[in-house]
Amino acid sequence: SNWSMSSAWGSGLHMPRGAFNMSAKANILIVDDYPENLLALEAILEDLGQNLVRAGSGEEALRHLLKQDFAVILLDVKMPSMDGFEVASLIRQRERSKYTPIIFLTGVERSDEQMRRGYELGAVDYLLKPYMPEVLRWKVAVFVDLYLKTQEVKHLDEIQRLNRELETANR
Repeated sequence: SNWSMSSAWGSGLHMPRGAFNMSAKANILIVDDYPENLLALEAILEDLGQNLVRAGSGEEALRHLLKQDFAVILLDVKMPSMDGFEVASLIRQRERSKYTPIIFLTGVERSDEQMRRGYELGAVDYLLKPYMPEVLRWKVAVFVDLYLKTQEVKHLDEIQRLNRELETANR
């Protein structure tokens, strides 16, 4: 089996075997206006061995998105000046980040209306704080794995395209 799970009182969930054996690293964007929440998220996710990029505001998150692509975005819902929903809406308007998975994190009680709004904006999940670190890590790991595999396929497609061009040029 490709997945393993230990008992509830064991070490928790494990990552898919072979999920991170590629040399490439994925970028994970974590967005929260509280520095202590960013630190906690980094501590939870550091074992994944990926590039963790922190943003203390929606504006800072959008600046990061202009410079690089992300495998997944962990986005706090309630932030001053620009809330997570506004940030997600702007992320979805940009072609390069249109399909980037967003996991909303909220410390306030989530209402059905808030969840509906989040999913309409393309959220792949909506987690209420405090969340189980193992579950959050596992969810992020799945999106990182999908991202890295997608990048590998794109790379292979590019190699095949270049090979076809060489064959055509050598005829």
